[in-house]
Amino acid sequence: MSFRFIWILLFLFIQLGLWLYWISQTKGYFSPLLSRSMDKTLTKYLDRSKIAMKSNIMILGTLLLTIAASGPQIGTRVRPIERKGVDLVIALDTSTSMDAEDVTPSRLAKSKLEVGRLIRNLKGDRVAIIVFAGTSHLYLPLTTDYEAALLFLNEIDSRMIPTQGTVLSTAMNTALDSFSDETDKFKVMMLISDGEDHDDQAVNLASKASEKGLMINTVGVGSRNGSLIPEKDKDNQKIGYKRDKEGKLITTTLNESILKEIATAGKGSYFWFSNSADSHKEIAAAIENMEKKTISTHEFSEYEDRYQLIAISSLFCFFIGFVIPTRKKLKI
Repeated sequence: MSFRFIWILLFLFIQLGLWLYWISQTKGYFSPLLSRSMDKTLTKYLDRSKIAMKSNIMILGTLLLTIAASGPQIGTRVRPIERKGVDLVIALDTSTSMDAEDVTPSRLAKSKLEVGRLIRNLKGDRVAIIVFAGTSHLYLPLTTDYEAALLFLNEIDSRMIPTQGTVLSTAMNTALDSFSDETDKFKVMMLISDGEDHDDQAVNLASKASEKGLMINTVGVGSRNGSLIPEKDKDNQKIGYKRDKEGKLITTTLNESILKEIATAGKGSYFWFSNSADSHKEIAAAIENMEKKTISTHEFSEYEDRYQLIAISSLFCFFIGFVIPTRKKLKI
């Protein structure tokens, strides 16, 4: 047995103390405040035993009401709790072109910001993170620990994958390998990139992945006008801009066409991270509207509230106390 508001039980001791004090002071009289002559007069018209009974019943009602107010809980109730959601794999391009600053503060930083907002809006979905450039790596396996996911996300930079160049298909293969079951539904991939691809297998692979139940959404990052690629030193400080073998500055542009083709083949949607749009809201809404699977089920045990019967007993005592007559029957 437990009490929801155990501190209320302190009033029981106060009430009992006042009751004992009253008994010790009255010593068989109506009240210590009355004179003996007044007490004798009242005795002619009032029944002392009925008054005592009435008082005791009212005191009992007050004690029961205090116990009911403390929220007594007796026994336990077991009920199942289900967590539903989808398995979301976020594949984030970490090639050097993602350091371009046509999106503030950079393509990669903007992507991390929007993904972080998306993760905070998830409700029961499992999330995994893949980083890729020329190769890919499962950076964070599927988890519902969103705080851990945010910590891992903050550590991502463009130097994580030593093999540079962008190969979108390698991220898709890693995403397919990250799922532990063969469920045909509830698997979603979010491919975030500027669309530069050094391989022509991405669209075909997206079509095959959709047949295995993996929906592929793509997110383009960057501007259509393009931007220069900053070159950084070991301390991650900008020292200039990348140039080709002929010494010309390299300009990287957002390739939306390939990303839209992948989304179409993967039976997903295309989104765009730009300076003015909060695309994470659109992605979160799309995930929220998807059919969910039961990710985990466990039983939750809690005490049953049992104040109702005690409260009714208290009201019954008050009712009886009010209706008990205290006048003596007059003798004719």
